[in-house]
Amino acid sequence: MSVLVLEKIEKIFGGLRAIGGVSFAVEPAQIFGLIGPNGAGKTTIFNVVTGVYRPDGGRVRFDGEDISGWPPAKVAARGIARTFQNIRLFRSMTVEQNVMVAGFRIHQAGLLSAVLRNQRYRDDEREFRRRAAELLDIFKLKELAGEPADSLPYGSQRRLEIARALMLSPKLLLLDEPAAGMNSQEAMELEKQIRFLRDELRLTVVLVEHNMSVVMAVCENIHVLDHGETIAEGPPAQVKEHPKVLAAYLGEESEEQAVADLEAVSRPLHERPEGPADG
Repeated sequence: MSVLVLEKIEKIFGGLRAIGGVSFAVEPAQIFGLIGPNGAGKTTIFNVVTGVYRPDGGRVRFDGEDISGWPPAKVAARGIARTFQNIRLFRSMTVEQNVMVAGFRIHQAGLLSAVLRNQRYRDDEREFRRRAAELLDIFKLKELAGEPADSLPYGSQRRLEIARALMLSPKLLLLDEPAAGMNSQEAMELEKQIRFLRDELRLTVVLVEHNMSVVMAVCENIHVLDHGETIAEGPPAQVKEHPKVLAAYLGEESEEQAVADLEAVSRPLHERPEGPADG
């Protein structure tokens, strides 16, 4: 059974159809890519899945259960976590505290225990710290646990946001442009970490990303949107040569020209025709 299924999802804002009948299925322990040009509707899809938006048509199924229109807290408690395009950290809190704050799913102590600071509260606190340290270690942030979150470089803040999402112990992780602002070395490290989440933690990952080298390196299946509609789906090798995908990304006037351009940039450098240098 698929972990996540979208069935003809529609989303309309003020008469403008942002998402038009999009359907796809994500299999267990799969790294699934959701890509498309700016404004294609990728983040809107994430917002529909996580309950930020209620779909105007269609259904969202998670582990076979219809979760369409559920509030975000209920979706998160059910086992779906996400990151955001714009980093949303508690910047005055430490790195460790930013991760621990998301631990409500493993919280056992009630309000009275918190007030009395009794043994149940202390057990919770110890488990939170253990889990946070484990996640920070995965993302190479453990030595920075006591530092303010806003003191981290941009790429490290991105990794911290992923670690915080994992504190929810999700089954499905939605990553919204996690490589944004990363240099090539950080992006390569991110690729390893995403594979680790799938291979070692058995997480299912849906990735929205503009860094195509990351997408092509880690995703097993890719769904492509343009203007809120599906234009292609398949494995990376198939999608990157799809004429409609090329036209959407390169802005070509014809599919034939898009294919010709792909063939040109795919050749080894020494085989390409000479021309003006890129500006």
